[in-house]
Amino acid sequence: MQNIRISEGTYKIRGKDADMAGLVFPLVEEFKVGAKGGYVTVDGSAVNGFPDRNIKIKVSGPEGYELVGQEVKATEREESDAEIVERIRERFDMLKDMTKAVKKGDVRAMIVSGPPGVGKSHGVEEVLDRYKTMETLGAGKSFEVIKGAMSPIGLYCKLFNMANKGNVVVFDDCDSIFQEELSLNILKAALDSKKTRTIHWNTDSFKLRNEGVPDSFKFEASAIFITNLKFDKVKGKLREHLSALESRCHYMDLTIDTERDKMLRIKQVVQDGMLQDYKLDDEVKEEIVDFVDVNKNRLRELSLRTVLKVADLAKAFPTKWEAMAENTVMRRA
Repeated sequence: MQNIRISEGTYKIRGKDADMAGLVFPLVEEFKVGAKGGYVTVDGSAVNGFPDRNIKIKVSGPEGYELVGQEVKATEREESDAEIVERIRERFDMLKDMTKAVKKGDVRAMIVSGPPGVGKSHGVEEVLDRYKTMETLGAGKSFEVIKGAMSPIGLYCKLFNMANKGNVVVFDDCDSIFQEELSLNILKAALDSKKTRTIHWNTDSFKLRNEGVPDSFKFEASAIFITNLKFDKVKGKLREHLSALESRCHYMDLTIDTERDKMLRIKQVVQDGMLQDYKLDDEVKEEIVDFVDVNKNRLRELSLRTVLKVADLAKAFPTKWEAMAENTVMRRA
């Protein structure tokens, strides 16, 4: 793959045309003219701060760039803190937009994957909580969050109780449903791409008879799966079932890889009001974030959950919360 240096061109970043002159990218496809004018296609993942995909850089013609071969490396560019914060914020804003689409029924199902404590659950529940008024108006449950373990027959019954159109079932760290072949088959039927989705239970069950649950029903609701699992890392016989489930869902990977990214995410969420309910002074909130930042290499977990734990201590023990935190959220040296 050859590299090119942009002589004159622009790329739209967060709604604004950014000058690309001087940047070097791997060339994917030479100059073309599309509905919005001329462009050259390059590999954006090779340069920090650009999308992890092929992108189109707007150029007036082939003279807008030059071939430089592989001897000239792709531009080494370090993202600023502000760029990282905005990049992460955009991804979590997309999570909220996708959750709204699931609630409206425009999106049938979504898998949200990522490490613990980055705000996956909060982002989903914040959107769905806005629909709680439906419950008070007598429309029944519009969504339900399920945590912990669940058996295949328990899953079948839960889907029956939430089967109506407009409902959303949220499986939050309920990874046992991904370990059972029968559970995965139920989910595949519930989220099938056909217009009518029918789920069957083909064996006799006292539980179903006792709870008045039929042995088949139409499922018209939507589902969201929030998990720490990386589906592509799962091996063995369940891999094929997980692939089939993944093909029926939109997949959002909210992995935050670096320590720097995690710390900037923490600062952004605290600044956006995560600690508002604690009624702490702004100075104390800053001290909490500074404590986490300074000690990030010794924390048991660098996450939003750790920030909340430290905030709990700051509220309960205003004069000695740092000493308490040292003994509860940090590993011993």
